[in-house]
Amino acid sequence: MEDDPTTRRRRSSALHTADRWPITPFNRLFAPIYLLAVLALLYRHVTNLLVPATSSPSSFTTTLALLVADLVLAFMWATTQVFRMNPIRRREAVENLNDVVAEEGELPGVDVFICTADPYKEPPLGVVNTALSVMAYDYPRDRLAVYVSDDGGSALTLFAFVEAAKFAARWLPFCERNRVVERNPAVYFGSNRGHPVDGEVEEIKTMYESMKHKVEHVVEAGKVDDQFIDGPKEQEAFGKWSDKFTKHNHPTFIQVLLDSKNDKDVDGHVMPNLIYVSREKSSTSQHHFKAGALNVLLRVSATMTNQPIVLTLDCDMYSNDPATPRRAMCYLCDPKLGPENSAFVQFPQKYHGINENDIYAGEFQRLFQAMPMGADGLCGPHHVGTGCFFRRRAFFGSPSSPVAPEIPEVGPDHVVGGSVRSGSVLELAHRVAECGYENQTSWGSKIGYRYGSLVEDYYTGYRLHCEGWKSVFCCPQRPAFLGDAPISLADMLNQQKRWDIGLLEVAFSRFSTLTYGVRSSAGFLMGFGYCQNAFWPSWSIPVIVYSFLPQLALLNGLHIFPKATEPWFWLYPFLFLGAYAQDMLDFLLVGGTFQRWWNEQRIWTVRGLSCFLFGGFDFVLKSLGVSTKGFSLTSKVVDEEQRQRYEKGMFEFGVSSPIFLPMAMAALINLVSFGFGLGRVLTGGWWNVEGLVLQIVLSGFGVLNSVPIYEAMVVRRDPGKFPARGSFAAVVVSVVLCSLASVMFSF
Repeated sequence: MEDDPTTRRRRSSALHTADRWPITPFNRLFAPIYLLAVLALLYRHVTNLLVPATSSPSSFTTTLALLVADLVLAFMWATTQVFRMNPIRRREAVENLNDVVAEEGELPGVDVFICTADPYKEPPLGVVNTALSVMAYDYPRDRLAVYVSDDGGSALTLFAFVEAAKFAARWLPFCERNRVVERNPAVYFGSNRGHPVDGEVEEIKTMYESMKHKVEHVVEAGKVDDQFIDGPKEQEAFGKWSDKFTKHNHPTFIQVLLDSKNDKDVDGHVMPNLIYVSREKSSTSQHHFKAGALNVLLRVSATMTNQPIVLTLDCDMYSNDPATPRRAMCYLCDPKLGPENSAFVQFPQKYHGINENDIYAGEFQRLFQAMPMGADGLCGPHHVGTGCFFRRRAFFGSPSSPVAPEIPEVGPDHVVGGSVRSGSVLELAHRVAECGYENQTSWGSKIGYRYGSLVEDYYTGYRLHCEGWKSVFCCPQRPAFLGDAPISLADMLNQQKRWDIGLLEVAFSRFSTLTYGVRSSAGFLMGFGYCQNAFWPSWSIPVIVYSFLPQLALLNGLHIFPKATEPWFWLYPFLFLGAYAQDMLDFLLVGGTFQRWWNEQRIWTVRGLSCFLFGGFDFVLKSLGVSTKGFSLTSKVVDEEQRQRYEKGMFEFGVSSPIFLPMAMAALINLVSFGFGLGRVLTGGWWNVEGLVLQIVLSGFGVLNSVPIYEAMVVRRDPGKFPARGSFAAVVVSVVLCSLASVMFSF
């Protein structure tokens, strides 16, 4: 029977489609098989621990260490399976959006939040380019407001946006008339894609270069000279700054740079709202870092525009597709997804400037693509900090039990009565941005971004899912946003160490994923899946054990794995190859390459020996009340020589840091143990080392993964080489460790 016309029309106007991942049946079949192998391995460890007391203390200690390491691996493998049971790939139909919205009403307004904190680590020009790229969205301008949070309270950043507001009056209509896709002006003018060169293009490029020169000059000078201030309004704005103000101690600054009700572009069309916000800071108040800044933006924007949709964006993640908000609305406006409990649409983080083989695994294919697709089959993907369209209502309690804010003017139902420049609106906006405003309120606990973790994005998304909200993963073919990835190994590891501390703060809080999450409205599977990230740093346990213990035992001629002639021997290759093959398959299916997958598994070892380890250590100290290094930004300033080395695929060490010591030790010990094992093979044949085969193979695998470290320690002479002092320390500590192991294995 054919569909009636109404049914056909509804089907043709569907806002999105959702398809099951074709590899799902294989994953569901392989999981119980692999589980049996894991249980068999754990059974072997337990039975070895229960042998009579005649076994040596060193044997007992070794078996116990292997058991703990394999228990962690088994737990993390189990959490991974959650995302392999029902992955979904969605595709939005933007062309149907206007028809559907015409039946429902107009497109919902969007408030965009962009956060920055330091004009020297996050150059204002880059933040400006990000803002311009979203101001130029293919979206009704009167329904778009861009809020820039400057946690540093810097006049340099404000000056950059004063100039950006002037440039936007030409840039936005130019993009619309010419259907420009790359609406970040730096990317547009810097690309070599044969853009049409005419008088208008040259004129706008000259305007951009002039703005760039002014901003860079002001940042270099460290102040806004009078020659760059245009008119009494700007003089009044910059006159608010005092030499006594610091980034940790200054009053609230809110400056309306563009007002959609009054400001027009050169073609006479309205401009989107552009508002600069610097919340009040006091040396005696809690700042809550990015989560606090976002909560201030939630309140300030509620008093000024209060659009129902909120886009959060890192200052270096510029828009790469002007249709992005329309793509998000294909989900947020879709009645089939249940708008009453749909909290957010998450886009993946993607980066430009990644070198050919992504040596630092900066794209996080598993975290930003494979896992979100798997979570989309449950409650939806995790929130990953940027590129996320929220329903404002989601920040105010569960879908069925809203939490009333302390004053209605900051709630999702508030209707803004006046212009964003009106005195009453600005007065209220300043009041809700004060550093003491949140005292005795629900902000950070039941309302807004949640406090209690350095990874406020992960924690907030997790809490929303626990309250019963759902989310959607949107991964269009053209990346919606592009950002900067660290090109220094130290920057990358320190950034991820901060993440690890924040994740452990969630794992061991009263809202732990292992206790609270699995019993929440998110459901057992989703709560258990959240453990995959919350317990990320625990990877350091198996990585450290398998990077050192088998190798040290090999150097002492002791076998800790089954002999090649024993049936148990084949269990280990199956577990190793099965896990790696499935992981590689997941990686390749989301668009990765074999070389990039190899680099990603290598970086997992590096992380386990560095940021996972040091992040766990810092978390313990923090829990004990011992002060550790606080929040620090990853610098967005690029050194050209460093960039060239990165493009060549060379690891960047350069600085002496304790975080490099364990990986250097592992590289040295694996090399020595592998040489020792090969020596025994060459002198006595394989039959002479049948009990050491797995340890020799494991040492060889470690050597293969450590090639960039050997090059940095021995071969290279450039500034990014491994520091001589670090190499010497690694050799000394490795010798001491080998000596201690020799004593231990003698018992």
